[in-house]
Amino acid sequence: MTPASAADPKRWWALAVIALAQLMVILDGTIVNIALPSAQRALGMPDADRQWVITAYTLAFGGLLLLGGRIADLVGRKRAFVIGLAGFAVASALGGAAAGPGTLFAARALQGAFAAVLAPSALSLLTTTFTDPRERAKAFGVYGALAGGGSGAGLLVGGLLTEYLNWRWCLYVNVPVALAALIGAQVFLRDRSGRRGGHLDVPGVLLGSGGLVALVYGFSEAGPRGWTSPWVAAPLMAGVLLLAAFVWWQHRAAGPLLPLRIFRDRSRAGAFATMGLATIGMFGVFLFLTYYFQAVLGYPPVRTGLAFMPVSVGIVIGATQIAARLLPRTAPHTLMASGMVLAAAGMVLLSRLTVHAQYVPHVLPGLLLVGLGMGLTFMPVYATATVGVPTQDTGAASAALTTVQQIGASLGTVLLNTIATGATGRHSRAHGPADSGTALAEAMVHGFSVAYWCSAGVLLFAALVAALTVRRGKPSQAGSKPSA
Repeated sequence: MTPASAADPKRWWALAVIALAQLMVILDGTIVNIALPSAQRALGMPDADRQWVITAYTLAFGGLLLLGGRIADLVGRKRAFVIGLAGFAVASALGGAAAGPGTLFAARALQGAFAAVLAPSALSLLTTTFTDPRERAKAFGVYGALAGGGSGAGLLVGGLLTEYLNWRWCLYVNVPVALAALIGAQVFLRDRSGRRGGHLDVPGVLLGSGGLVALVYGFSEAGPRGWTSPWVAAPLMAGVLLLAAFVWWQHRAAGPLLPLRIFRDRSRAGAFATMGLATIGMFGVFLFLTYYFQAVLGYPPVRTGLAFMPVSVGIVIGATQIAARLLPRTAPHTLMASGMVLAAAGMVLLSRLTVHAQYVPHVLPGLLLVGLGMGLTFMPVYATATVGVPTQDTGAASAALTTVQQIGASLGTVLLNTIATGATGRHSRAHGPADSGTALAEAMVHGFSVAYWCSAGVLLFAALVAALTVRRGKPSQAGSKPSA
């Protein structure tokens, strides 16, 4: 056991606090989805505006992550963690009490902003708390399981709260969770001061956050408006230009928002690329299966949430019982590539679903393979992307990894939805007018099948990237010469 770990006897309680906060952030990405129809009816929200319940959160979260990570580096991880928790609780209470759509949109944006401070500070606290390789593997196994499985759990919790209480509790539930984590943070987290003499890279904030907000907005509008709409093309182009300017500025800034030395190590860069590709391929599962369960198989909200649980269970087993045990003696690229191949195999099984499929023989095997594959992948990705980063840059590195995950989820959802919608339309035209419910369902399922094949291809490409870029040894210190 290393001295660093021995000096922190409360580290496992600290892991519980960090995990609780991380679970809250991940749950909030999907818990509101199932409650959205009820919230729309209660607040008189027009159809054209309902997407902003989701988009307001993702825009603020994805756009401000780099800023949140650097704030954690400057003011201290624990302080940033506490600020993020307290702000998230207040924003959640505001959203739960919303009397109109505008208040709900504003509350969701505030949730995303404080989550952008909370998420990177939680990951950087985990990175600096656990330094012993075996303990680190266990800790990141828990973190990876929550990061991957929390979305599925959010669908279940959202269904239960909506069906048996009301939609407002999908927001109120964050308040007691955040309060418990706040108490735990004061008792169990070690206080780490910020970097003295540091300053915030304001041009980097404007360029980086502006570029990310533009990209996330463009991706979110591509579904309802189409890729050729100026409301899509203009933000995407602006986002690319702003991010290009951001990279140029980071090379020249005295105190960059995102030190580019973090990416000089090939293994670390490969872990980032693997995470981005994995989230692009994975998030189609939640999008398409939600429609498949409810629109095709006729499942109610709670049953839909329960149907997703095998994904979460598979991720937990893959991350905590397989990857965490193997990582200390197995090359991380082996686990990442194997996980992506397993997940791709699950996507292939899901591509064979029909309108008459049954859950246990037809759906369950694919979900378990996807879950196990993601658990095997996420855990070593988190560990590899953050190991060897200097303490003053852990917040920035953690924020960059979460940003890659967020952008990948947004891009994957839009791309796969566009592919599925196009395939559905072509199937309907080729088989005549869809004048019955069965014909509509068959066209929809065909579109999902095409999208799952595309997901499988993306995940196999992620396996190839991991196998070719991630080395056996741990990444070098950021900014130092990589080892051979």
